[in-house]
Amino acid sequence: MSHAVCICLLILFTFFSNADAGDVLETEADAQFGFAEQYFSDQAYDRAVAEYERFIFFFPKDSRVPQAIYQIGMSYFESKDFAKALTAFSQLTDKYGNTAFSMTDFSAKAYFMVSECYLKLDDPGQAVSNLHNLLALSNDRNIRDECFYRIGWIYIETSSWDKANDYFGKISPENKDKYRLETLAGELNKSGSIPLKNPSAAGIFAVFPGAGFLYCNRYQDALTAFLLNAGLMYAAYEAFDKNSYALGGLITFAELGFYAGSIYGSVTAAHKYNRARTQGFIEELKQNAKVVLSAGYENSGAMIVFRYSF
Repeated sequence: MSHAVCICLLILFTFFSNADAGDVLETEADAQFGFAEQYFSDQAYDRAVAEYERFIFFFPKDSRVPQAIYQIGMSYFESKDFAKALTAFSQLTDKYGNTAFSMTDFSAKAYFMVSECYLKLDDPGQAVSNLHNLLALSNDRNIRDECFYRIGWIYIETSSWDKANDYFGKISPENKDKYRLETLAGELNKSGSIPLKNPSAAGIFAVFPGAGFLYCNRYQDALTAFLLNAGLMYAAYEAFDKNSYALGGLITFAELGFYAGSIYGSVTAAHKYNRARTQGFIEELKQNAKVVLSAGYENSGAMIVFRYSF
């Protein structure tokens, strides 16, 4: 009888010991994750990365590991180290993002941030390709609509107005108001009224020195080109008139270079003018119609924050 009692006591002791160990382990995990979160909140991103990595190393089975990986990526992103951010977010999508998920999953948020990293690294093609990968993986309406919206804006940034409209048109009726598509469509229709200069016309006008720059509203450059070319032409004429053929030939050669440069500069000025006007239109479009999507999270999971400009 005493032997059976001893066995029961041993079982109970083992059970409670394991329970205590589990509680201690959970407390340590909470504390470690809290350290990382505090550093992130304080914008001490290098320290935050170290603490998140320590959390992952010591507690690899904790349910917050995906969130920790995501926060490592965000730490690098906020530090403007976009290449390392891309690596972190890609690790999350490769490990957790190959199955069906919803907008509350960090793997979905990581896909969006991968595209943001590619945009920061000046690779819009890869940004679009990544969003298409997400479209292929997810049947979640909200995820798909956000993909369409983001792709549309990438095409806006590259002045591909028709492609942008095509992707905005794919957004479900349920989310059209959320993304302010009616306002966006109205503003986007104004793209046809962007005042642009014809580079070919600028080159033709530049046959008369300064006229090409004048066409592009570059008045100071127009005056400089006119005076410089006129001065060199007059100097060459004077040299030849005084039988200084060597000097006249040298001045003529220099003048031809400046004359050709004036034509090329006028064509370039037209392109610069168009880029500036187009970028100005895009910036105005952002202010008037863009829904700013920022990735964030609460204790209950990931979320999207919508911010509107009025």
